[in-house]
Amino acid sequence: MATRKVLFIGLVWPEPTSSAAGTRIVQLVQLFLANGDEVHFASAASKSEFSFDLESLGVINHDIKLNDSSFDTWLAALNPNLVVFDRFMIEEQYGWRVQECCPNAVRILDTEDLHFLRQARQTAIKHKKSLAQTDLYNDVTKRELAAILRCDLSLIISQAEMEVLQKFNISPQILYYLPFLEEEITATANWNTFEERKDLVFIGNYLHEPNWQTLQYLKTAVWPLLRKKLPDASLHIYGAYTSEKVTQLHNPREKFLVHGRAENARTTIAKHRILLAPLLFGAGAKGKFVDAMQTGTPIASSSVGAEGMANGLDWAGFISDSLEQLVDETAALYRDEILWKKAQQNGIQIINQLYAKSKFESPFLKQIAHLEESLIEHRQQNFLGEVLKHHTLQSTKYMSLWIEEKNK
Repeated sequence: MATRKVLFIGLVWPEPTSSAAGTRIVQLVQLFLANGDEVHFASAASKSEFSFDLESLGVINHDIKLNDSSFDTWLAALNPNLVVFDRFMIEEQYGWRVQECCPNAVRILDTEDLHFLRQARQTAIKHKKSLAQTDLYNDVTKRELAAILRCDLSLIISQAEMEVLQKFNISPQILYYLPFLEEEITATANWNTFEERKDLVFIGNYLHEPNWQTLQYLKTAVWPLLRKKLPDASLHIYGAYTSEKVTQLHNPREKFLVHGRAENARTTIAKHRILLAPLLFGAGAKGKFVDAMQTGTPIASSSVGAEGMANGLDWAGFISDSLEQLVDETAALYRDEILWKKAQQNGIQIINQLYAKSKFESPFLKQIAHLEESLIEHRQQNFLGEVLKHHTLQSTKYMSLWIEEKNK
């Protein structure tokens, strides 16, 4: 049997040290490589100094052009069995080309997180109101749901997002819950102890609006109150793409310390006693929380931050949407070793029960194999997706062709 070819098309070259999305894509790449597949990664973006060295894993890299028919010629020659789009925008740009050049390739959308859910929550915060179901009926929703319907399978990283999609009557047959794929925690002896740790930490990619908004909330509301309860503690801010607006928040006198990019997120988080991350809005699963639990670091979060991450298990710290309660409980967690160790143990349970890759990899690969064997029948059952490919995809197609002509 010929080796299966898997093609990833990325909005950017993955940066696991910059974002959870980068980590997610590398985990998927490694899953297919471990399965013996030939893996290709293509992107029209330029590589940065922080782009992951995919070639070191054995991945074949390709630079491609956006809105250019050279992609079609190249794709037809490659003839992949499986194509993974790393965001719905990538499916919009390349999905119709994949459909025309490789109609028998299984098309998979890795949603990363539901962009429309994040957008709706951001709009609600901006207008200082609670999220209503009607807020979800926006243009991003229409685009993202259309991409999901056009694909053979969409990977959803959170059970909470699975529930959101079911409210739109998206067939469960084209959705697949696949969380972060983590190694089980089996040894904790090398973890820093309660006494060895000090201070609090927040980490994030500041091109990502939820992280930037949360950072401002920490600076203006949370930390001024928390400092009074923990006068000897500092709050350390790390993250990728710390622009001038981020570094301007640095204030040693207030013990609010902005360091810039962390060379290794887990090593950095592991030095601190608490990950303080009361996210104001967002979607998906939070990579920073997985990193914290993998290093035995309790988490002070909001309900939207922890959403869909513990699935009924006790949280690895506490969850609060009240500023006063957040401050009080963070201070208690910081001082109380017994409380802190219980939170740490909860984190171990969450990782081992809900994110251990040994529980998810084999069933996922079996689902892909089943899809390959029954693709025609599968697409007939998702007939609305076929309708969308026939009609709405044409607008995307002709816009792309118009841009290509314009660029000549």
